[in-house]
Amino acid sequence: MPEKKVIAVVGATGAQGGGLVRAIMNDKGGPFTARALTRDVNSAKAKALAALGAELVTANVDDLESMKRAFAGAHGAFCVTFFWDHFSPEKEIAEARSMAQAAKHAGVAHVIWSTLEDTRKWVPLSDNRMPTLQGKYKVPHFDGKGEANAAFTEAGVPTTFLLASFYWENMIYFGSGPKKGPDGKLAITFPMGDQKLAGIAAEDIGKCAYGIFKKGRELIGKTIGIAGEQLTCAQMAAALTRALGREVRYHDVPPEVFRGFGFPGADDVGNMFQFYRDFAKVVNTARSPDVARSLNPALQTFDAWLAENKGRIPLE
Repeated sequence: MPEKKVIAVVGATGAQGGGLVRAIMNDKGGPFTARALTRDVNSAKAKALAALGAELVTANVDDLESMKRAFAGAHGAFCVTFFWDHFSPEKEIAEARSMAQAAKHAGVAHVIWSTLEDTRKWVPLSDNRMPTLQGKYKVPHFDGKGEANAAFTEAGVPTTFLLASFYWENMIYFGSGPKKGPDGKLAITFPMGDQKLAGIAAEDIGKCAYGIFKKGRELIGKTIGIAGEQLTCAQMAAALTRALGREVRYHDVPPEVFRGFGFPGADDVGNMFQFYRDFAKVVNTARSPDVARSLNPALQTFDAWLAENKGRIPLE
């Protein structure tokens, strides 16, 4: 048996990284093994990955030397940042630069950078239809990642740029699920009009990333956009109604109303949905369920995801 090639996975206890580690380790006959990078190797999530056979390594994306050590000897690296830890695009850009430099230093043969669009290419800062945030961004958690693409290109690292979609898990963890209105009826609320929202099960992002590593060199230099399904919010409400056995309506609100909802990052998320709505063709053309399914034949539809997860969605 040839020795398995190591894929170093940043954010291994997070949604995307965890999915990738599980995909690698569950493919017993596959060519790869996972090195799970985490700040806390003693966490329950880290121990669950170790139980699958993954190698655990302590690393911090803020510490270049720790990243160099973590990437040493790896064939591939999955690079991701988590904006909602700190709400700082500048920090994300610095973290991406650190990962790119570490990958270059280690001679990694294939990097996947989990990125998003720099929305300022379509909505310049002078465009007042959408407020400018933090002085120089329209959608900070998109724009920083998009700007950071250059860190990998300029470092000369062989990179595939992965565009993910709206996580359906946001209905569980981020408050995007159905809520009771004053009339006691359940509704999902988005500023999307009748445009389609590209969505995906978080676990499928990791499975698609695994598919990219398996394809190897042919996807280096490419941008690969993935979605489980593209649905209008009315279609999502109908799917929720079927799954829950209770009527769920779609409440369409203007982006400025959504930005005023007051939760941390509401202005950023409101701008994101406005970008999704106003540039639906750009966003949805870039994210293909067919491409995702070619990388991950077990890709879930929204109905399939709901069948598994409906009991986890808080409804009160």
